[in-house]
Amino acid sequence: MKRLLALLAAGLGLTALLKRRSHRAPATSPADDLRAKLAQAKSEEQQPPEGESVEEPQSVDDRRADVHASARRAIDDLRDAS
Repeated sequence: MKRLLALLAAGLGLTALLKRRSHRAPATSPADDLRAKLAQAKSEEQQPPEGESVEEPQSVDDRRADVHASARRAIDDLRDAS
């Protein structure tokens, strides 16, 4: 009789343990949270703000020419100011 009660108690305990384990949500690690925040920030960064047009990137030669032109203007302004 004692064995039957011991088996019954063990079965109830095991059942309760299995139910408790299945209801517990898996814990998220801080690394996963940071990865999610980083992905969200990157997606927001890639989207242009409302009302602004998306400019296509200029070629390196075009950017270089713009920098040289602005430098020439700055030098000319300094010469005229002297």
